[in-house]
Amino acid sequence: MKKLTTLSLIALVIMGMLSACGNKKEEPQEPAKAMNVIYMIGDGMALPQVYAAMLASGDNMTFSQFPYIGVVDTHSASNDITDSAAGGTALASDHKTKNAMVGMNPDTIPVMTVLEALKGQGKETGIVVSCYVTHATPATFYAKVPHRRQYEDIAMQLAESENINLIIGGGMKHFNQRKDSLNLVERMENELGWKVYDTLADIDVTCKKYAVMANADHMPKAADRGDFLPRAVKTALQTLDDAENGFFLMVEGSQIDFACHAADSAWMLDEMMDFDYAVKVALDYAKEKGNTLVVVTADHETGGLTMIDKLGKYTNVSLNYSTGSHTCLPVLVYAYGPGAEQFTGWMQNRDLKGKILKACGYENIGDSIPEYDGPKIKAIRTNLDSNRNN
Repeated sequence: MKKLTTLSLIALVIMGMLSACGNKKEEPQEPAKAMNVIYMIGDGMALPQVYAAMLASGDNMTFSQFPYIGVVDTHSASNDITDSAAGGTALASDHKTKNAMVGMNPDTIPVMTVLEALKGQGKETGIVVSCYVTHATPATFYAKVPHRRQYEDIAMQLAESENINLIIGGGMKHFNQRKDSLNLVERMENELGWKVYDTLADIDVTCKKYAVMANADHMPKAADRGDFLPRAVKTALQTLDDAENGFFLMVEGSQIDFACHAADSAWMLDEMMDFDYAVKVALDYAKEKGNTLVVVTADHETGGLTMIDKLGKYTNVSLNYSTGSHTCLPVLVYAYGPGAEQFTGWMQNRDLKGKILKACGYENIGDSIPEYDGPKIKAIRTNLDSNRNN
């Protein structure tokens, strides 16, 4: 009997060991990192603009396909209601700044943008917009000026930038119709290593540094420019697709804002549909690749858009604008891909850069811009007061 008891105990011990081995927890796997980032900004686009487009399209919009959605507070360092310069600077960097300032903190110190940070980690970079390439939002990713209307200064900084592989949009006049009479296009091509085009047709997509400025001014309205924005996104992705260390691409649906300033609902809906098509191009690419983070947000809301029944009968929806300017309404952020789970809850616009860098596996990169130290920063400060009032 004693022998049987001993054998039973041994059997129980062995069974326990086997059970423990079988229940051993797997080591937690490190989350996947984003190789590529497509950062999309609908200028002036909050939930009212998105939902108006959903109503107009029968809910056939790409926005509803994003698994992670959060809320973004847009106030600037100087105002509850931001402009695109301060809003773009916060989205591009991790700094809120004063309205009208581009790429600087409130003390006029240049700040590092997510584009510059990822370029420093070896990624290729691009910008695609439907406005001037020198306009406030795109400028916040590469330029440092006290006032957003310093278009020719911004153009010069773009031309001399080593951080951008490609840029597509309008605004050629700031390069070849300048007050200083400099033909910056010729200098870009002859001295600075760019290829410059005035159309999307026949671009050498294997070229690693090109600018497409397809209009002297902003690009035409969506109804007149056709599928320029989504085609431009496809073109940029063709170029950046084989980047050895991945890429960062910023895309702006620029004229949603223009249409809401004008309280033009037909124009706004055209721009929203156009931007949604560009978002679809990006999302389809990300779904195919599996290593691409897509983040879609806005710098602010424009127009104070509401959807009401003016007769109070709860039947006929009409779009109503309460202002011709911006509002302080929060905007949404939509995310898909590696690291997308970070983009939920309530956040500040300045938080997005850090979340994108973390998704790519980079943290604590730093925020210094050594090329803007010394005499340049002194000149920037000297010009601050005069330029901010122009």
